Amino acid sequence: MEHTTKDVSQIKGRGVDADPKNDPTYPMKHRNDSEHSGYSWERPPQQPLTVEVLHSNERADLTSVFGTSTPPSGPSGALRRLAFRYSESSYGHWLPLVLADRLSVVGGVLGDLKQGRVPNVFAERGLKAEWEHNRSDLVRRILLRALMVSALLAYYRRRGADS
Repeated sequence: MEHTTKDVSQIKGRGVDADPKNDPTYPMKHRNDSEHSGYSWERPPQQPLTVEVLHSNERADLTSVFGTSTPPSGPSGALRRLAFRYSESSYGHWLPLVLADRLSVVGGVLGDLKQGRVPNVFAERGLKAEWEHNRSDLVRRILLRALMVSALLAYYRRRGADS
């Protein structure tokens, strides 16, 4: 295969940053820390702590304001407490939080069923909007899931027949 050299000077946008006078960071700002003088402000009063609030172990205290609508509870809350023992830079923090979110969904559905309400999964997942604005991707995902379920069923049927 023969290697050919292309004239890169004809590429649209090439060299757009070649002129230092056209670079917004040129010349580099000479720092003297005077820009920090405008940042001094009084910390807002601490919001009263009325429920358990989980916060990063990398932060010594709570922020001045925080959400209290859904304090950690049940198995999901236990997973969240476990997650906040680990640094935000580790899987030990994020994976339990993802699992805790899934547990909260299951708990919410079970709570609805317990109170005699059948959850409207179609509406809660935003499928109407998805059908209106992203139909091709929705159809693709549905077909992919149907294919995966069919493959699993075929696998287990065949496995059962071989026994």
